[in-house]
Amino acid sequence: MPRKPRIDLAGYHHVINRGVNRSDIFVDEYDYETFLKIVCKACRVYKVVLHDYCLMTNHFHLLIETKS
Repeated sequence: MPRKPRIDLAGYHHVINRGVNRSDIFVDEYDYETFLKIVCKACRVYKVVLHDYCLMTNHFHLLIETKS
């Protein structure tokens, strides 16, 4: 069965990052909290909207919207 076409909406971006060799990038609660604080600050500075996120031990996903 063919793959469904991707949804492509102007200004929306799915950001993904994974640890080198799939190693953990978050070890404890402090790491998760610190990362989210940094992401929230970056959203304010760069005027983007964070719609959703998923933090796993070795990677993360962000759904952001840019206005320009």
